Amino acid sequence: MLVGLQHVSTVFPGQAPRVLSGMRPTGRLHLGHYHGVLKNWVKLQTEYECFFFVADWHALTTHYNEPHVIEENVWDMVIDWLAAGVDPNSATLFIQSRIPEHAELHVLLSMITPLSWLERVPSYKDQQAQLKDRDLSTFGFLGYPLLQGADILIYRAAMVPVGEDQVAHVELTREVARRFNHLYGREPDYEARAEEAIKQIGKKNGKLYHELRRAYLERGDREALTTARALLERQKNITLGDKERLFGYLEGGGKIILPEPAALLAPTARMPGLDGRKMSKSYDNVIALRDDPAVIENKLKTMPTDPARVRRTDPGDPGKCPVWPFHLVYSDDKTRAWADQGCRSAGIGCLECKRPMIEAVLAELKPIQERAAEFARDPQLVRNIVAEGGKRAREIAGETLADVRAAMGLGYS
Repeated sequence: MLVGLQHVSTVFPGQAPRVLSGMRPTGRLHLGHYHGVLKNWVKLQTEYECFFFVADWHALTTHYNEPHVIEENVWDMVIDWLAAGVDPNSATLFIQSRIPEHAELHVLLSMITPLSWLERVPSYKDQQAQLKDRDLSTFGFLGYPLLQGADILIYRAAMVPVGEDQVAHVELTREVARRFNHLYGREPDYEARAEEAIKQIGKKNGKLYHELRRAYLERGDREALTTARALLERQKNITLGDKERLFGYLEGGGKIILPEPAALLAPTARMPGLDGRKMSKSYDNVIALRDDPAVIENKLKTMPTDPARVRRTDPGDPGKCPVWPFHLVYSDDKTRAWADQGCRSAGIGCLECKRPMIEAVLAELKPIQERAAEFARDPQLVRNIVAEGGKRAREIAGETLADVRAAMGLGYS
């Protein structure tokens, strides 16, 4: 279930709501990735126009001295995406570094982004503290939230699925888009051209547009803003340029060149690691999607349990047992009730408690592993999927960049 939207996003005129999300290439994925990200992607691809990308440039911001692992990690990760149900017929899959427009937009946006905006991003100091073993005093690390902004804005994405820790990055992107539109969306005769465009939508619609615009600008009426946007979307007798201009004029600004995205709060990942902490390779507490079934079973069998259950006859507390969160994800109400009562009464042993959960994990992963094996046997197919996605991504990114260049006075030939 999607938690909700932060702010109101502006969908580019004539565009279906577009979702953009990416992952750093860390290699083969685990259950934490599956429950925290991939299941959400599979759902989103049926509801929106989705772009999912491998953030390999972002990997270099913290692992620039380990380039040898990136290529293998890229293809392992894409295979896991496909095996988990991400469908290249429903979503566009591509690799960030294959789309140079991301880099150019990043450079252009860096010309207008105040340094203080980057320094105040919470993750900047947090990650420096967490990754003390790495030298992160680089421009790339400082600027990676702006690169994220370029990733989003180059596709004019309306929504970005993120966890709460990434909302600040989307907010930065909104601020950068707002500043860009303020600086470059106002032509010398902007208001006159906007008023002329209003005449083109007809007397009745023009009057309604003015009323709704006034309601929003004077009273902050969000419902009026939504109604006015819907009114503009229905107009067929004005040019795309005039429609963009009226979207911007509606909010008291200039022509909207880069729409502000909204943060789509992703479902909170409920999948802890084998030791009760967050599932992470750095903690060595993961179950990889492609782990051998025997390995998975052994990992789950040997999971720590409630420390109070030293002997089989000792009663336990499921709330203090790392196995219980797995039951919350994988067991039905009947099984959870059985496990809870059996643990508290010492009626069942820990291995007995784990058995239905182990079977459920193996059952969920079996089709994923079968699909992964098929893609692993045909690496060229995987590369073709990414190449096709890259072509589509470049086409859209190129359109955005052409508008940005023109707005910044770089559209000359």
